[in-house]
Amino acid sequence: MARENYNDLLAFVAVAREGSFTRAAAQLGVSQSALSHTIRALETRLGLRLLTRTTRSVSATEAGERLMSSIAPRFEEIEAELAALSSLKDKPSGTIRLSAAEHAANTVLWPGLLKLAEDYPEINIEICVDYGLTDIVAGRYDAGVRLGDQVEKDMIAVRIAPDLRMAVVGSPGYLAGRRRPQEPADLAAHECINLRLPTHGGLMSWEFERDGHKVKARVEGQWTFNSSEPMLRAALQGFGLAYLPHDMVQAHVASGALKHVMKSWSPTFPGYHLYYASRRQASPAFGLLVEALRYKGPHPC
Repeated sequence: MARENYNDLLAFVAVAREGSFTRAAAQLGVSQSALSHTIRALETRLGLRLLTRTTRSVSATEAGERLMSSIAPRFEEIEAELAALSSLKDKPSGTIRLSAAEHAANTVLWPGLLKLAEDYPEINIEICVDYGLTDIVAGRYDAGVRLGDQVEKDMIAVRIAPDLRMAVVGSPGYLAGRRRPQEPADLAAHECINLRLPTHGGLMSWEFERDGHKVKARVEGQWTFNSSEPMLRAALQGFGLAYLPHDMVQAHVASGALKHVMKSWSPTFPGYHLYYASRRQASPAFGLLVEALRYKGPHPC
């Protein structure tokens, strides 16, 4: 049945329920004569009489009863679902999918979203740890997290963390008896713990900067991992130098378990940003998530 005839069926249901053209017309906001015309047209199209009309009442025929019992519950289900959907407009709920590297997931997303999860138990948060600079649109993510200089220009970006400082560290046991590297070229003489990126299967370059001079170093070593926590563990066990975010190693440096090297070359990158494709039709839940993560500290000059 063509969709343009649904109004005819709704009109029939209203008359059959009310048992009156007058009351049904008032309910539907149409004139009684227009409603009578609609019902006659429906009966003509079906080739069946659906209603028996008398001067005092209107009742459904056998065919009308059958049609009523078939379609009325379905219209009620549709109305109930539309009402439920309407309630979601202002109710923070649903699933939000995020893509982020391990460090961002552990140090920014997890602590930043704990209170949101506690306050709004109907908001589900899915975090996929990924170093691959995933296309969040193709991957059907609501948002992703990247360093500020890695966010594509056509994305909306919201800063969620201060600038990120990197550090090269090694254990006292590893450094004992070895000449500490003073500049990137010296790393060739050291065991370096690598991070393999999923993009093209390559190893992450170690980036350095001093006095405006930027250098990328390709390093080698016995151990390679695809996430940062095992790199830290290997460094603590004395297997070589690791290139890791400063906040990830500072407690171990403070305890003496790790030592900084090449501090004058330590680079700083624009902090993590939450990025997403569009502001259109953003759910209340997503709006709360953005505000929960938004960086409120001092911005770099």
